[in-house]
Amino acid sequence: MQSHEINYQLLGDDIQAVEVELDPGESVIAEAGMMNWMDDGVQFETKMGDGSQPDQGFMGKLFEVGKRALTGESLFMTHFTNRTEAIRRIAFAAPYPGKIVPIDLLEHGGAITCEKGAFLCAAMGTKVSIAFQRRLGAGFFSGEWFIMQRLEGDGKAFLHSGGTIVRKELQGGKIYVDTGCIVGYTDGVTMNIERAGNVGSMLFGGEWLFLAVLEWTGSIYLQTLPFSRLADRIIAHAPSMGGQRTGEGTVLGSVGDLIGGR
Repeated sequence: MQSHEINYQLLGDDIQAVEVELDPGESVIAEAGMMNWMDDGVQFETKMGDGSQPDQGFMGKLFEVGKRALTGESLFMTHFTNRTEAIRRIAFAAPYPGKIVPIDLLEHGGAITCEKGAFLCAAMGTKVSIAFQRRLGAGFFSGEWFIMQRLEGDGKAFLHSGGTIVRKELQGGKIYVDTGCIVGYTDGVTMNIERAGNVGSMLFGGEWLFLAVLEWTGSIYLQTLPFSRLADRIIAHAPSMGGQRTGEGTVLGSVGDLIGGR
């Protein structure tokens, strides 16, 4: 496997974009709808699959995109190629506030497993597939983590997450993590779901009954603000169906309505 060598620049702080530099003939693949802007001369085409195995045939491609459908991702990916004789640039950004982390797959042994939806873009030649948890308990108690994405190759890939991304190194130990906070982990790290606390801690303390346990040796990437947690807060403080406000800011909201003539 030989991925294209791409240079890049991260733009912004809390709401980031990555600008990829393409030499003549170089390509980058991305999830549909993630492109922000691109220079003239960059051509794009929507294709089945990631293009890492050009000789696999139609049925092979159909099988691969069928597996991607299990993660809830689009069946197609967009391929962007520099068709000029000069350097061209293209930028991608996440669909919600957060950070972008560049992953050198070669540095991580050629592969990383990540949460579904974390993949943003990667150098052409990167294989994007799915990975199943080794133990049924992980899927039974936390269905969103039963099927994950797997990136393989020897080039650069980019993941996005909510809040800030924290990288930790495990050296034969273990760490307990809220399942929604996991962005990805390298081979050598195993994940399982264990029960933590009791019903009282969930009802009165706001903590879950089950936590992800990551152990053994490798790198893990964690996010401080999972999108599901952000969405729950927004829904909880949004106007109800009857038009009544709930949660924090109700009094200030009422004053604002008076000033606004409502």
